[in-house]
Amino acid sequence: MRWFLLGIVAFFASGSAVAAPDLDGQWIVTTDRSGNPEYSTLNLQVVGALVSGDSDGDRVTGTFRKGALDYAVTGASGSVYRFAARLDGDRLRGRADYPDHNFPNRRLSYAFTARRVPDRPSGAPRIVDYAPTSFSNSFSAERAPVLTIWPGDTVRTTTIDSGGIDAAGVTRALFGNPQTGPFFVAGAQPGDTLAIHIVRLTLDRDWAESLDTIVNRAVGPSLAAGAGKLGRTIRWRLDRAGGYATPDRPSDALKDYRVPLRPMLGGVGLASGFASPPLSTGDTGRAGGNMDFPEVIAGNIVYLPVQQPGALLYLGDAHALQGDGETSQYALETSMAVEFRVELIKKRSIPMPRVESPTEIIVLGQAGSLDEALKAASTGLVQWLQQDYGLSLSDAAQVLGSGVRFSVPNLAGRSVGVAARIDKALLQHIPREPKE
Repeated sequence: MRWFLLGIVAFFASGSAVAAPDLDGQWIVTTDRSGNPEYSTLNLQVVGALVSGDSDGDRVTGTFRKGALDYAVTGASGSVYRFAARLDGDRLRGRADYPDHNFPNRRLSYAFTARRVPDRPSGAPRIVDYAPTSFSNSFSAERAPVLTIWPGDTVRTTTIDSGGIDAAGVTRALFGNPQTGPFFVAGAQPGDTLAIHIVRLTLDRDWAESLDTIVNRAVGPSLAAGAGKLGRTIRWRLDRAGGYATPDRPSDALKDYRVPLRPMLGGVGLASGFASPPLSTGDTGRAGGNMDFPEVIAGNIVYLPVQQPGALLYLGDAHALQGDGETSQYALETSMAVEFRVELIKKRSIPMPRVESPTEIIVLGQAGSLDEALKAASTGLVQWLQQDYGLSLSDAAQVLGSGVRFSVPNLAGRSVGVAARIDKALLQHIPREPKE
């Protein structure tokens, strides 16, 4: 009888919380705001019938009874967003009730769904192999993630070249720098910074293609007429064992010309934020993109600001080698095996892409002109010195004046890039703030 009574007590005590294990954890909410998907991160805890947690850091309160979830999100301004849904398999489906941004006394109703983020696998960070089956021509938040990974995980995958050709010489995607991804990084939220450690870049074929052109931004008036007749495709032989490239059919003048291979990724970017159009894989933005920065090489770290839940990391546009500026419009375009590792810097955002090498910190400024790109790069480097090294503006000005170097990574896109860089040896006596 005692065991029976205990069982009855346990049943009623847990009756409204029977489904709690089905809700506890992290969910990605997609709210259809008049045809514009808005993504948010929902962290839920259920005790009895009571629901608590946060939505992108804002407080969540509500109830869960008989498969029905009702919760409210209270924003920092005091605005309240209400959600009502039912559990449908591994999804939540329902309606969201938002304040009308045009009329304070009115409300708007939107459909929403939510998908669960898998629990992190137990044990040490993983090494995951991913063979891509499709590729993207935009850094879009609307493309389904190809893989969920966690901070500390390492991914081994492949990219195809800017024309969509893979290692076997087969066209796999549309031209225009098609990207592998996106990779969903569990726990990443807007306001965080994603650190992408480029562990290894390995050429996986013996040829690359470029052009014999010179981009207009690099051509003076005396060369304009002749340069206008250029644009021929140049195939390069890649001697992977020897570590150099040579033109496949050189002129007599270039018959002994060779250049050392330096594999890099032209494209590394995160999905655009809400209400921003997806960035084309031919463009760059605050969270990276088609940066064509020759320092995105093995051994370096790329830092990008997270703009969507899960960050949604894309990479591609592999180059066997690129000179500063990518002045021939195409670098030595090829395919590549890529190994990278991700880490998260929580609640610390950065204004633009950063790259760290064993010897330098580098900020990539991008704009429509070299003047504006230079301003962005130098401003970004000052912000890095202030944020991570605790320097005042006066301190940073002294460091820049005595040690900054500038390079021009990209002249070939719709925007141009200028990199501002400082040798870390110059900063060795300035304590660096620890990353969280």
